[in-house]
Order: sequence, then C-alpha cells, then structure tokens
Amino acid sequence: MPEIKRDEVLNYRPGPDSELPLDEGEKITAIFLADNRRYWVDHVLLGIFGIVLVSAILLYMGKTDQIAIAAAAIAVGMAARAAWFRSEAFARRWQLTDRRLIGPQGRQVMLLEIQTVRRLMGDVQIVTNSGAKHLIRHLADSEPVLEAIETARAKRAKKVR
Repeated sequence: MPEIKRDEVLNYRPGPDSELPLDEGEKITAIFLADNRRYWVDHVLLGIFGIVLVSAILLYMGKTDQIAIAAAAIAVGMAARAAWFRSEAFARRWQLTDRRLIGPQGRQVMLLEIQTVRRLMGDVQIVTNSGAKHLIRHLADSEPVLEAIETARAKRAKKVR
C-alpha cells in the first residue's frame, strides 16, 4: 500500500516559529506588525462594500424585501470572519533586515530582488523581479513601512556595488 504523505500546509504554525532564521551577521532594522484598529476598520469597510453590492443586486432583481436580511447576514458573517482569523492575522509579522524582508510561513524577499513597493489601500505590496507578490496587511500607517523598505533597498544596492 502506498504511503500517504502529510501536506506541508498542515504544518504551518503562525508566529515566530514559522519564520526563517537570520543569517550570520544579519541585523533586524524594523518589524512590521498588524494594527488592531486597522484590522477591525478593514473588516467593517469590507462588510459595508459587501452590503452595498448585494443590496444593489437585490434591488436590480426586484427583491427589495430581502435587503435587510442580506445586510444582517453579511454583517454577522464579516464579524465572525474577523473574530475567527484575528489570532492568525496578529501572529504574522514581517522583519526587515539589512539584506532581506522576512515574512510569515517561510517567505522571504531579498532586498535587491524587489522591483516595486507600493501602497495598496493602506497596506504595502511588494513585487519582486520574478513577479511574486507579497502583501503586508493591516498596518496602522503604511507610509513609514514603504519608506523603510525603500531605504533598506537603496542601502543594500550601495553596499553590493
């Protein structure tokens, strides 16, 4: 009988245990964590967007009597989602070092591989030269994070050349 192998996804544990270790001589310059207020605001805005969208569809279909029930269901669903995923969202952190950006689940981006760093609705999106995309979510203020990554990338480029 063939052996059934455990899927690596099941081994994921959020938090520092899932992060890659630092290389010898590597120094952490910044740590980016999710913000509690921003987390809840993001979910409220997503819920409002869902309510407006579903209400417009129901209005178009002529089912105006179902709008209140749909709105309540979306609000309860978003609140449940936010509560359920809260611990996982706050266990994730990104570390900026003098060489790379280390993320959760063993993700890493070498600073010189970063092609674009941009704000995306208050979050920060990193796009690599190979096209891989990473998102640092629920930041209290994304502008200092963007500046820190750009500055570290520029310093690394000077050091290598």
